Amino acid sequence: MAPRRWTVAFGGQIVMAFKYAFNTWTYSSFPAWVPSYSLEETIRRIAAIGYDGIEIGCAAPHAWPSHLSQEHRRDLKALMGDVNLKPVSLLPAPGGGPGNNPASLLEAERTATIAHYKEVVDLAHDLGAERVLYIAGWRSFGTGYQQAWDWSLTALREIAAHARDKGIGISIEPTSSDSNLIDTPGQALLLREQVGSDNVKVMFDTFHALYRNEVSSDYVHEMAAHLDHVHFADTDRLPPGEGTVDWYGVMKALKDIGFKGYLTMEAGFSGRNFDPDRVARSAISYLKDLEKTLD
Repeated sequence: MAPRRWTVAFGGQIVMAFKYAFNTWTYSSFPAWVPSYSLEETIRRIAAIGYDGIEIGCAAPHAWPSHLSQEHRRDLKALMGDVNLKPVSLLPAPGGGPGNNPASLLEAERTATIAHYKEVVDLAHDLGAERVLYIAGWRSFGTGYQQAWDWSLTALREIAAHARDKGIGISIEPTSSDSNLIDTPGQALLLREQVGSDNVKVMFDTFHALYRNEVSSDYVHEMAAHLDHVHFADTDRLPPGEGTVDWYGVMKALKDIGFKGYLTMEAGFSGRNFDPDRVARSAISYLKDLEKTLD
């Protein structure tokens, strides 16, 4: 596990510094097919660049659950320990193929999605991760909003119960640029409330806030009481500092609410024209420099 990092502020006051994690999509042929690296190679690169944690996308070739034997899982966990990289979170790959839509108009898909999420939860447990992200799904043409909501809520209750038994948290993410069910902080908070499980929290992604032309720091304050995870990406999934997000405002808001989670980069994967290492280096360098300027 990556150690907690501390920094000495002006006047000698010791405060806890932010922890940084990097999502594996840009290294894993999702959704663009190249570039593509093994999960082992990705772990080594992210650790070498200086990240404290890693968020693992559950798609081939990295972490489709049925592709990873128990021995392979133990080896991956050991490797992350060896390079001092904390497995922070896992997330499914929704869309295409089997779909993985908990609000699908197909009962068979909803059932399969719940089963898949349980497999992702089990993988998170085996790798030593703390949480699995929940994408609430999307409403298909001809399905009423309330019906889609109820299907997703039913799925999440079953998934959350399984996760609680495994000691895993679930983080609901508003995905407004990709879906049409959970678009706003308020909707994510309402779904969390209706689930009624203490291991279910909320998160947000600055990229999705941009899609809604909303202020990312407002998401921090609205979700504060139940916020346990964040995704950082700038305009067009560029690394932070290369687009239009007010990163000072986001970082200051997170500091003000005493956020203790990982600042997780989910950037650089919308096309094959991204260099993963450059994205990872640029993001952490920019944000660590910015962190020094926070009041």
